Amino acid sequence: MIANPQRQPYPSDLSDSEWEILKPLVPLPNGFGHPIEVDFREIFNAIFYVQRTECQWKMMPHDLPPYGTVYRYFKK
Repeated sequence: MIANPQRQPYPSDLSDSEWEILKPLVPLPNGFGHPIEVDFREIFNAIFYVQRTECQWKMMPHDLPPYGTVYRYFKK
């Protein structure tokens, strides 16, 4: 299940079972600061897309989250 149901899945997308393994490792909001507005599964999908295709961050498909957001989480 992808966050944007209009987009076709990529071969690099996480399967449901892979996401269930990673989901507990995603930090929960701590109640301070700006609320989290990103879908972390889509962030992971975008990171894996870049790593698998070896494309540049700015050349990510437009149906994934913005490359700046994805890269910021990748650096963390």
